[in-house]
Order: sequence, then structure tokens, then C-alpha cells
Amino acid sequence: MGRGFAPGPRYKWIALSNTTLGMLIATINSSIVLIALPEVFAGIGIDPLDPANTGYLLWMIMGFLVVTAVLVVGFGRLGDMFGRARMYTLGFAIFTVSSVLLALTWFTGDAAALWLIGWRVVQGVGGAFLMANSPAILTDAFPAHQRGMALGINGVAAISGSFLGLVVGGVLAPVDWNLVFLVSVPFGLVGTAWAYLKLHDTGVRGHAPMDWWAT
Repeated sequence: MGRGFAPGPRYKWIALSNTTLGMLIATINSSIVLIALPEVFAGIGIDPLDPANTGYLLWMIMGFLVVTAVLVVGFGRLGDMFGRARMYTLGFAIFTVSSVLLALTWFTGDAAALWLIGWRVVQGVGGAFLMANSPAILTDAFPAHQRGMALGINGVAAISGSFLGLVVGGVLAPVDWNLVFLVSVPFGLVGTAWAYLKLHDTGVRGHAPMDWWAT
């Protein structure tokens, strides 16, 4: 991932395929719990309609989205400072680890709800790294006359993932609610290894300090 890397003619397609996978899996997980919530809460022994559990319900629905919305701009700046491919790969790794721990939930009741919410928030951190750095990686990899095409494909994957998440969650949850989170693990493992081995930083980095208040 060093500065001296000179991309070959196929590198742009490697970058497009990997970042499209990242955007797709991140946006699938942004919506995958919506249809699956009844089975998830039944699996951990909590009634989501009980007024005492309203907070759990809201954070399970919104936690991932809130975190990505808050962090995506700042994480894009971190990519500019420390390497977009490096931050993207870090995001894929965080996303994958959190998916594994979500799928391995062994608690019940309040402890399980807090565990799921906590790791959904961490999963959102990984998703924010993916969403923030995917367009920048493509901008670096593609020549100007092809960037619109590359960014368009990436954007279609993001939009499609939001709808696919509803379908995947609705299909898997009745079988086993753990599958709602486990389904992301193989894609995350492949994506992380693929990004680590194949993606490189080809843009110019800026080392200005991070302005957290502005982001």
C-alpha cells in the first residue's frame, strides 16, 4: 500500500469489484434486521413491544445507521491522511469481526440485547470506513472518463443492498436468527483478505490535522 505503487491496467477492475462488494455488504447490513427483528428478539427472549424495551428496539433499528451517518465524513478524511486502501481494509476487518460476534451471541434477555446493540454499533464503524473510502479508491484507480461509470456501479450496489437486506433478513430469520448476522461473515473474510492483498494507495496523501468539530 505504499506510495510507490504503480497500478496496472487491471487494477481499476480489482478496485471496482472489491469496493462494490464492500458497499453491497455494508448496505445489506444497514437494513437486514428490519424484517428480522421479531425473530431476533424472540430468539433472545425479549418482547420488543414492551414499553421497557423500546430503547432496545430503536437502537437495533437505528444504531448502525446513526454511527455510519456520523462517522463517514471523518473516516473519509482519515483515508486522505493515512491511506484510503488501508482505512478501507481496516473497515472490512472491523465489519467482519463484529459480524462474527453478532452471530455467536449466546446470552439471553437484556444482556443479549446490549451485546447485539453494541456490536451493531461496531459493525457500523466498519461500514462507515467502507462507505467513506470506496468512492475515493475508485476516483484514484479510474481515469477521468471512466470515473462516472465506476462510481455509478458502486452507487447502484449501495442502493441495491438496502433492498436486498430486507429480503435476506426476511428469508433467513425464520430459519435461524443467527444467520442474519452469520451471512456476512464469509463475504467479510473474503473481502478483507482481498483488500489487504490487492488494494493499494495510488493517490496523494495529505497530512493536515483532523478537524473533528468540522466533521
